[in-house]
Amino acid sequence: MIRKRTLVIGASENPERYAYKAINSLLAKGHDVVAEGLRIGKIDSVNISVDKENYSDIDTITLYVGPKNQPSWYDYILSIHPKRIIFNPGTENEELVMLAHQNNIQTEEACTLVLLSIGDY
Repeated sequence: MIRKRTLVIGASENPERYAYKAINSLLAKGHDVVAEGLRIGKIDSVNISVDKENYSDIDTITLYVGPKNQPSWYDYILSIHPKRIIFNPGTENEELVMLAHQNNIQTEEACTLVLLSIGDY
């Protein structure tokens, strides 16, 4: 398995949230995970930052922020230069898809949890 360093945007310590479940699933599958959210926190070994850290070598950004709250993340997301962005259900955003493609970033409308469960992450 290829380990893909993943940035989860919209991370939350709430176990009911899909971002929380995704972080646990990513860790269980052996991926290196970093996280950004609205509140400082921790999920297992992953610290949730609120500072829009300057991460390097990010393969995938998986989004758990709705389209109306994404514009404040655009510059940050593009500055990370991930290989791909996964738009989880409810995060689909044509404007960000267009910006990503203009910056040679692949996009995928999919559920991170499903991709992990079927071995297609």
